[in-house]
Order: sequence, then C-alpha cells, then structure tokens
Amino acid sequence: MTSTVNTPPVFWRACVLHFLDDPDKGAQSWEYFDDGGLLVESGCIKACGPAETLLKQLPEGCEIRDLSGKLIVPGFIDTHVHYPQLEVMAGCGVQLLDWLEQYTFPAEARFSDPEYARDIAELFLDQCLNNGTTTALVFGTVAPQSVDAFFEAAHKRNMRMIGGKVMMDRNAPDYLLDTPQSSYEDSKKLINRWHNKGRLSYAVTPRFAPTSSSEQLTLAGRLLREHEGLYLHTHLSENPKEIAWVQELFPDSKHYLDVYDQHGLLGSRSVFAHSIHLCEQSWDRMAESDSSIACCPGSNLFLGSGLFSFSNAQNKNIRVGLGTDVGGGTSLCLLNTMKDAYQVSQLSENTISPLQAFYLATLGGGQSPASRRPHRQFQDRQRGRLSGA
Repeated sequence: MTSTVNTPPVFWRACVLHFLDDPDKGAQSWEYFDDGGLLVESGCIKACGPAETLLKQLPEGCEIRDLSGKLIVPGFIDTHVHYPQLEVMAGCGVQLLDWLEQYTFPAEARFSDPEYARDIAELFLDQCLNNGTTTALVFGTVAPQSVDAFFEAAHKRNMRMIGGKVMMDRNAPDYLLDTPQSSYEDSKKLINRWHNKGRLSYAVTPRFAPTSSSEQLTLAGRLLREHEGLYLHTHLSENPKEIAWVQELFPDSKHYLDVYDQHGLLGSRSVFAHSIHLCEQSWDRMAESDSSIACCPGSNLFLGSGLFSFSNAQNKNIRVGLGTDVGGGTSLCLLNTMKDAYQVSQLSENTISPLQAFYLATLGGGQSPASRRPHRQFQDRQRGRLSGA
C-alpha cells in the first residue's frame, strides 16, 4: 500500500475553494481564498486558509510549492460508476435495456479472467486520479475476482473506494448469472476480505430489480443487517420501459422504489443511481428513509433516459451526489458531469449555480454515499426490532 507516513510537510500556495455546506444556504457555506494554500503533512491536510496567515505558521523544513493562479479544490467524488464498462464507454445507438444486451453484458463477461480484471482496475483508477476523482462508489461484475482486482488496486493506492460484486440471478445471459445463495456467499466472503480494510468499504450491489429475484433481494437485505457500515448501491427508475418491466415482475409493489423497500434495502447508506422518473410516493419515501440519489446527467442524456429533477430532491431534502455512470456516461471527468448537470437543470427550469455543481461533485457527494452513520437496517437489528431474514 502507498505509504504517506512521515513525509515532509508541503505548503501548496494557490487559489483555494472548498465547501462547508450546501451553497444554497448562503455565503457562509463555502470558503474561497484568492491567495490561499494548503499545508499537507504525512498525507493529511493540516491547515487551509489565506497564504499570508499560513506562511507565518509553517513547520520547520516545510517545502513551499507555488501554484499561484491555479485553483485547488477537494478531490471529486463519483457516486456511481461501472469500472468494468471502461472499454465500452459511450457505445452509441440504443437506449438502456438494449444497451445492456449489446454492450454491457459482453464486456462484463471478460472479468472472469483475473488478469484482465486487474489490468482494467489499474487503468480505471489511474484515469480517476488523472481526472481529479479520489473517491467513487463502484460497480464490479458478477465475478468475485472483479471485486478482488478492484480493491487490490485501490488499496495499493491508499484510495477511498466503495465497491461490490453485482448480484444478478435472472434476466441476463446465462454466462453472467449467479444464484441467490451464491451471490450471498460470494458477497459475504468479499465483505470479510475487504470491508473496512484501509480506506475501503463494501457496497451490497444488486444490479437492478429486473435482474434479481425476490429471494436474492431478501438476501441482499440480510447482508446489510449482518454487517455494520455496508452500503447499498443499485439503479432506480432510469428508463420508462425499465419501470414498466419492474411492475410486471413485481406486481405486488406499489412502485419501483417499493420493490427495494419491501426487501429492507432503503436507509442512510443506500444510494440509488438515476432516480429520474419517480412518483410522488417514491420521492416521499426516499426522503423518509434518508436514502440518497446518484444523479448521472451525462449518461441520462447520452442514453435518452430523461432529466433529473434537482428541484424535487431539494424540496424533499434528499441528499444528491453526481455520478459519471461510465460506460453509459461518456467521460470519467466530473467537470464534464457538472456541465451536464447544469444543462439538465436549465432544461428542467431549476438552474443550479456553478458553486452548486462543484458542491455536488465534492462535499455533496461525500454526504451522499460516504455517510458515516450505520445503515438504518443495522441500527434496527441492534435495537432488536428486526428478526433475521
């Protein structure tokens, strides 16, 4: 693992922008220093503020690196991305369900090869860093070795990464299917091997409701109750045809989100990617459960899925972060995703500001999937309100 222990202090002088809260709450929610700096020691930020003040307080032997005229911002947080889809990024000509069949599933089949998985994991993380992304919530594939390769590469770089094995036991090619029991057992092994190792965390990752049986979703909920601090990462209401399909597969559900709710998958560490076409009941339940949304405007535009409602999320006080959603998304650069978010907000007549876009890609994303609170289902189990499923 990359070591940052006992490295000499460095003072980086530049313009500095960072957030303390949602900028919609006023100017006290961010700090900007036109001539500012960061004091970094042993891999940790020790101070941030005006250069004039900090230069008088530097420790002995501190190196000064002058980046005057450049802008330092926090590392970006990608709240939804598929590392195995890197090589099919921006496949053209189809919408979601056909895109999965034509591009995604064949690409993900290659990750049963550990060497190939390691090569793509290394490339993916290098590209994340090249684009300023230091934290991400990441899909693997059904193959457990895809997750091992990803976490090995992230641990070596000492990166803050959250990921998980896809759970998928139906409505996909046979070569990519697991079973409810095998997905539970494989996930459990990966949790024991990687969760809370260094800066890594595990996300229980059913692909989306159409590719998981009720039995598999029940076992996903069981994993959340059995292990403290896990995340839940899946897709929700991305495409109208997908939504209709979910209703056919789960006729007893009130709506798409209710499928996940019935299986105990909502909570403060649950992140639902897309969430474009939500009914009013879904918005209310999302807020009530303290679940989060990964908004993926680039992917939604590219696949023709629809426009996310920033105003609904804001009015319901639902936490939102930005996701590149590569490979449906066309870039790992969250600056591009900020641009897409602005354009979507313009089309939906609730324009976000440049500061709001930066917030969603940094602190806003951190308050979405990187919440420090235990998952609500684990809290309930600790209080004895849930029996084992």
